[in-house]
Parts: sequence; C-alpha cells; structure tokens
Amino acid sequence: MSPEAREALAGILKAAGVALAVSWVLLPLALSMLYAFADPGEYYSEGKVVPTRFTLEQLRRFMALGAGEATVNSVVVALATVALSFAIGLPAGYAIARYAFPGRDAVKLLLVGMRMFPVIAIGVPLAVLYLRIGLNDTLLGVALAHTSMALPFVVLITSSIFAGIPREVEEAGLVFGLTRAGVVLHITMPIALPGLTAAAMFAFLLSWNEVFVASVLTLTNRTLPAFVLAQVAAATDLIKMAAVAVMLVPAFIFVFAARRYLVTMWGITLK
Repeated sequence: MSPEAREALAGILKAAGVALAVSWVLLPLALSMLYAFADPGEYYSEGKVVPTRFTLEQLRRFMALGAGEATVNSVVVALATVALSFAIGLPAGYAIARYAFPGRDAVKLLLVGMRMFPVIAIGVPLAVLYLRIGLNDTLLGVALAHTSMALPFVVLITSSIFAGIPREVEEAGLVFGLTRAGVVLHITMPIALPGLTAAAMFAFLLSWNEVFVASVLTLTNRTLPAFVLAQVAAATDLIKMAAVAVMLVPAFIFVFAARRYLVTMWGITLK
C-alpha cells in the first residue's frame, strides 16, 4: 500500500472513530429531546423509533407538577455557585500561582483532599448543621454546599491558568504605570478569560447536575434534579422524557454561550 493510500485510510478511520464517539453521546440526547415532545400514540408504537407527530402536552404536565419553580431554583443556585466559587477561588488561585509562601504545596494537597470524601458521607452531618444555623431548605444553603464541592477544582484550575501567563507581561504593565490591581484587571484577566470560562462551566454544571445534597438539604425549595428525583419517579415515561428535556436545555444554553471562550483557549477561531 502506498503512503498516500495509508494516509487516506488513516484519515477515514479517524473520521469514523470521531463520528462514532459523537453519535454515542448525541444520539441518546437527540432521541430524548424528540420523545419529550412525541405524541403518546407514536411513543408507544412498536414499529416507530423516531416520532413524527409532536405535542407540548407532556411538557405542560411536567410544568404543572411544579417544575418551573424548580428550574428557576436550579438556575439561581448554579449561578450563585459560580459567583461564590470565583469570589473565593480566583484570589486563591492567583496567590498560589504567583507567590511563594510556606505551605503552598500543602494547600494544593489539602484542596485535592477535600474531594476525598463522598458526598453521601457528609450529607447527613451537613443537614444537621444547617438545621442548627437556620440554612435548611434555603437556596443559599444549597449554593454554599455546591460551592464547597466546586471550589477545590476552581482554585486548582485557575492557579494553573495564572501560572501559564508569563510574569513578564504583568511586569510590563507595572513598568507602564499600572497598579498591581490594574495589571490583574486589564492584562491578566483578559488573557485568562478562556480558561476561567472553562472553570465557570465546570462549577455551573456541577451545581446543575448535583442531586443528593439538594435532596437532603431542601424540602420545598428543591432544585430541578432533586424535584425530578422526588416527583417524577412514578410518572409516565413521556413526562420523564420531558424532565430530561428541561434538564438539558439550560445546560446547553450555558455551554453554547461560553463556547467562544473555550474554542479560543483551544486555539480555534469562531466567525
């Protein structure tokens, strides 16, 4: 086989592998979205895989159960988790990346160690603590719990991002009259923005998908995953599919809104 033929065959196999991986991820999501709006007669038809008649009835039934309020709660908690994680994690990540201080490696190890314990092991003690301090069944309490889960990763990700920015760039800003705060605001942060967007996406999706802590800490002010777990388990299949669609759409919107910064970080240009 000639080198050109081998190269062409390798390209075909690579493209086939990528297509298979993408299909493996996207096909279940696409079918779930279709089934969420499928007519019940077609959904339960044995000879029909892809529905062709659609209705909003299942979505209306799901919303009638209280899913609208739960969706708003999830969005509020996820955005609060991102804000709190960055308010604490950005300064910490910058300090770890830029300053040498005693115990810096121990701090990094401690941050990793915070994720050693499974959430189920701290759920009940956390619920008892919240009952004592009055944070039980509040969105703030859930956001604080999610922040504690996302914060170690945010600190480690941001510290790696800041460490990859040359010190000479910041020193040049100081030479031209900027203050340290001005250098960080006008030079460091714009350079680090794609990586920080990735960290924000991680924190958002972690909060959006988390179900155990939200189920333990709330009773009436449930987030969407906790609501789905409590209310939709005994519902019909189509209402479950509607729940899947409602869970997916806000996460897709957030990811697509931030994708420009991600592809910039990967060295790709979007028009």
